[in-house]
Amino acid sequence: MAVDHCTSEVVGLHASRSADRFQALEPILQGIRTRFGGVREAVAAGLAIRHDHGSQYLSRHFQQQIAFLGAESSPSFVRAPEGNGVAERFIRTLKEQVLWARDFDTVEELRLALLEWGDLYNREWLVQRHGHLSPAQVREKLNAPPRAA
Repeated sequence: MAVDHCTSEVVGLHASRSADRFQALEPILQGIRTRFGGVREAVAAGLAIRHDHGSQYLSRHFQQQIAFLGAESSPSFVRAPEGNGVAERFIRTLKEQVLWARDFDTVEELRLALLEWGDLYNREWLVQRHGHLSPAQVREKLNAPPRAA
């Protein structure tokens, strides 16, 4: 999963039987495609990607791919989950609302449920730190043209 730390929007969700470096990159690529219109060299220049110290995220492949995109690797502090608080809170919500709520017979069934829930979350989940606006409402406010004074 990938979450926009500014808006709290989920920008990428992925399910797989393996949790390797290739699978870890997929939610990032989903977010890059959505926000920047495609995957190409330096498309995400200036973007910082916060991640933990999992071997998938520290792998040469993952690091080279985000560098190719122009993004900066921003690992959270070791044994300090609060340094990655937006993602940690999102993971807790995801577990409570989807992963612990039902059983899935296939990875594809899980993947589809994640996508459906991610869309619902972005549209309707109210985030306290944003004054009880949904992530989509926050994005809309940020993208609105400035009002004349």
